[in-house]
Amino acid sequence: MFTGLVQRVGVLKRLARAGEGWTLTLTHTPWPDALVLGESVAVQGACLTVTAHGEGWFTADVLDETLQRTALRRLGEGARVNLERALALGDRLGGHIVSGHVDERGVLSAIEDRGRDVAWWITCSAELARQTVLKGSVAIDGVSLTVSGLSDDGFEVNLIPHTLKETSLCDRKPGDEVNLEGDLLGKYVARLLGQHVRSGITERMLAENGFL
Repeated sequence: MFTGLVQRVGVLKRLARAGEGWTLTLTHTPWPDALVLGESVAVQGACLTVTAHGEGWFTADVLDETLQRTALRRLGEGARVNLERALALGDRLGGHIVSGHVDERGVLSAIEDRGRDVAWWITCSAELARQTVLKGSVAIDGVSLTVSGLSDDGFEVNLIPHTLKETSLCDRKPGDEVNLEGDLLGKYVARLLGQHVRSGITERMLAENGFL
């Protein structure tokens, strides 16, 4: 599990074919405690396993399915990427619970400068939009953000200068693909509502019991 709070912005140094998948080599500012072989690191929101590492670098293997499902496929050598190590027991949960399993690729369809912050409009599937709630959370390229607007096929988030400065989101432009992971609670609620005919659970019942 992750929190959606980016710890490092790394650089993709190499993407090489390896059997039926690919191997990513990434460089980064070293963590105070070194990476461990086999540990999980979120790269642009996608949970990957460290297969080799050294001072300021590590490699991770990516299956074809993962590469095609995520926006990692659009990254070229030299691209900056958001990095976060997996949550450890006792760590503060400053963002929201992020699994590192990307739901889909969305599209950054519009950027609007609003003075002290920047608004992004993200186009996504109707299913993901249905699972998203106003003032709820969503992970974009591994960054935990709060939803500020909704539609049937997308949502809006607002980014403060600090977020843009400390993540790779500042490199994105309209038309770019981004990795999206919806809020885990929203997924459970959507599934429960989808089963309401058989189970008797309704949206009103969930609201009356404090779930909505």
